[in-house]
Amino acid sequence: MAEDTLFSGESKNVEYKVTVPEKSEKYMKTVVAFANGRGGRIVFGIDDKTLEIVGMDVDNIYKTMDAITNAISDSCEPAIRPDVALQTVKDKTVIVVEVFPGAERPYYIKSQGMFEGTYVRVAGTTRHVEDYMLKELILEGKNRHFDSEICQNMKITDDEIEELCKSMKETAIRNTWQDSEKAKVKDVTKNVLISWGVLKEEGGEVYPTNAYALLTGRMFQQPVIQCGVFKGTNRAHFVDRREFEGSIQEQMEAAYQYVLEKINMGMTIKGMYRQDVYELPTDSIRELIANAVAHRSYLEPGNIQVALFDDRLEITSPGMLLNNVTIAKMMEGYSRPRNPAIARAFAYMKIIEKWGTGIPRLFEACEEYGLPKPELIDFDGDFRVNMYRKVKGEFGVNGATTQTTQTHQTTQSKGSTLSDDDKKILELVHNHPSMSQREYANELGWNLDRVKYYLRKMKTQNLIKRVGSSHSGHWEVLAEVDQWQN
Repeated sequence: MAEDTLFSGESKNVEYKVTVPEKSEKYMKTVVAFANGRGGRIVFGIDDKTLEIVGMDVDNIYKTMDAITNAISDSCEPAIRPDVALQTVKDKTVIVVEVFPGAERPYYIKSQGMFEGTYVRVAGTTRHVEDYMLKELILEGKNRHFDSEICQNMKITDDEIEELCKSMKETAIRNTWQDSEKAKVKDVTKNVLISWGVLKEEGGEVYPTNAYALLTGRMFQQPVIQCGVFKGTNRAHFVDRREFEGSIQEQMEAAYQYVLEKINMGMTIKGMYRQDVYELPTDSIRELIANAVAHRSYLEPGNIQVALFDDRLEITSPGMLLNNVTIAKMMEGYSRPRNPAIARAFAYMKIIEKWGTGIPRLFEACEEYGLPKPELIDFDGDFRVNMYRKVKGEFGVNGATTQTTQTHQTTQSKGSTLSDDDKKILELVHNHPSMSQREYANELGWNLDRVKYYLRKMKTQNLIKRVGSSHSGHWEVLAEVDQWQN
């Protein structure tokens, strides 16, 4: 590490000690935290409060280095082998202990045991590991993934597997824009789901994994996506808030539609034609939400949050970046999926593109729109992306002029973009408002997930609303009849 970086102050991967503590446990926590993370250096001979380089006793310095090496070897499990070296700065000699990222996580202080002695590095400080982080470290150390683990206490039938396969293919076709490409979408089968890790075969039996539970909305304490609009630039004043439930792919689509309803719409004049344009690149919005769903930590009990402020769209995903994944690497297109089974399923359904391309495309799209550079933040156990808006004046693509309008569109304007499937479900709801979702599915010849998707979509777009409870209530169509009876 360069001298100006090593001695510029403590950070996520640098910590200072004036001297070597008599009790090695005082720095051993940081040793195991570095091994459990992205590595780091402990520099002995620098005052961590004043950053004064005080140096070490040169007469006994090699004895001190041996003591540090032995203490780390004796105290940590699995074994950690640091690089211990000397460095002279301003005529003072310090000891630099470099700890590399370990491959046999979790690393812990042997005398405290795994549950009490495991530490991680968060926001430049060493902390005792939380339960969900420890579980993730254990899986990572075994080269396993939470989404590919068998979902406990959940049973499935072949019919339910077939229903998911059909639903995924319908989603893939719906997300394929060219008719010529729709015909190329292949069927999903049980064996395909096994190869992805959505199902797992053991002892001749097929079991659902956590990915299956999440993709069907059947996970115990299924996470949700929380969306909100705030007045100003902080969370002091709510304007609107929503929570989206269901399968993770339904949640993702509903959250995306929510953002489109809340951001501004303008127009661009190109030649003789007027084109509507959103203030933010919509493909990037969709991919950011999709990536948050695909790459979040599902061991962490929090929820994805999509927040719209006057100056930015903020998407927060539970779980720190994986080890060996840095913001700098992400900017260059590097990706390491935390949930490979979900990522494969999302890629098939055309929800996400090739792994690793989203962040570079985000920066390109924002530059094309004339927007400030997005901000990527790895902080306090979460990962956040800020996409900044143009609050005042005009916005456009490549300098094209626009006139700002709100996208709280009336149902009249929405009706002009209704698909044939939209119109089918609206007509059925209009004629049979008290039917159950399963009865709608039987009437249309659709599977249940497909009906849920369209009802949620119609509700989000204010084309229908639910009156009364989910069991004894009924649907009310808000769209004008001539919008869908044609």
